[in-house]
Amino acid sequence: MDITEECNIVLDELSKFSPDLFYLGLPINDARLELFEKQLHLELPSDFKYLLKKHNGFSLDGTEVYGLDEAFRGSSLDTVYHFEHFDVGNPMPGAFFPFSPDGFGNHYCLDLSQLKEERCPVVFWQHDADYESYDVETCNESFISWVKEVMIDWTLEDYNYDGTEK
Repeated sequence: MDITEECNIVLDELSKFSPDLFYLGLPINDARLELFEKQLHLELPSDFKYLLKKHNGFSLDGTEVYGLDEAFRGSSLDTVYHFEHFDVGNPMPGAFFPFSPDGFGNHYCLDLSQLKEERCPVVFWQHDADYESYDVETCNESFISWVKEVMIDWTLEDYNYDGTEK
């Protein structure tokens, strides 16, 4: 299955959720994302770019994926990237691209150093961890598998698609 098909299946699954649980940002219809990649001298995985182009930021039951401007709840990918790499006491490695906060100062990140065949693993960066002692935890093999597990499967453990609790 190609990336576009896999992403569309995930978007169809996400669209089953009640608007009480699910928020979708507006599409990115300009070159903002490509300019952002060029500005930071990085390449984002295709599954991430596809979903972000379709919906510039989205959230499900409190788990959010940042958008690329201030319109999505005041946090933008460019602002967060800069902050987490240059303005904190324990900066992220340059190849880590933060895209989803956990609410405690930690982030799920794309590990761009492992980008292969248009995909890369997702890691969990703890802002206060001493990574000289151990490695950063790899959570998922790709962004789309992270969306399936962390956003969809974990939400379905507690809620039905209509937003009622299980």
